[in-house]
Amino acid sequence: MITGPNVAAVAKLISEPSRAVILTALLDGRFHPASSLAYVAGIKPQTASFHLKKMIDANVVRVEKHGRHRYYGLQNHEIAEVLESLLSLAPKVEVKSFKQDSNDKAIRYARTCYDHLAGQLGVKITDSLLDNDFLKPVDNTFKLTPEGEKFFRDFEIDLGQVRKKRRAYIHKCLDWSERRHHLAGAVGNALLDRLIDLKWIERVPTIRAVKITPTGKSSLKEVFDIEI
Repeated sequence: MITGPNVAAVAKLISEPSRAVILTALLDGRFHPASSLAYVAGIKPQTASFHLKKMIDANVVRVEKHGRHRYYGLQNHEIAEVLESLLSLAPKVEVKSFKQDSNDKAIRYARTCYDHLAGQLGVKITDSLLDNDFLKPVDNTFKLTPEGEKFFRDFEIDLGQVRKKRRAYIHKCLDWSERRHHLAGAVGNALLDRLIDLKWIERVPTIRAVKITPTGKSSLKEVFDIEI
């Protein structure tokens, strides 16, 4: 007799195409109404609500109520990391339109991986931190060096507050499009928030890509030596 968690039940949950699209959309780390998720998945709102209920019951998705409205997001960052890992194994979807091609390129270049920066930009920033000895690979994670801690403080990121978050302080995340690691954990989240606060990057409303602003283009070159 097989004991322990029922992996097959989870696999069945996320193998349904519409649910897979919804979960991928929720990797932007934000909360969305069922109507928006239905649009992304190309299904009716009632169908989206049916799928969302199944994912809530399985503790994969959670819902927040604001008045008469409901908004849906991933249960936690651990779920996001599992989904991101699965994306690294998934074959590339056939591109059938100019819009689909443009969105695919945007997501591969710079996107949010739940609550941290991913894609080519996320990997380039991680490489910059490694090249400057602000970050060091240690086993299956990263470690901030004393110089790295100074860099983050100078970048106006309060590492004391970051350490208080109830989650992994810092770790590696395998980037599904670059097939390399980028910075994740609470430190990765703090860096993403800081880049948004500085208006170096902006979220793209309809997809989980982020775009670099004109200010960000020059600033990323100055601080991280990244050519845009």
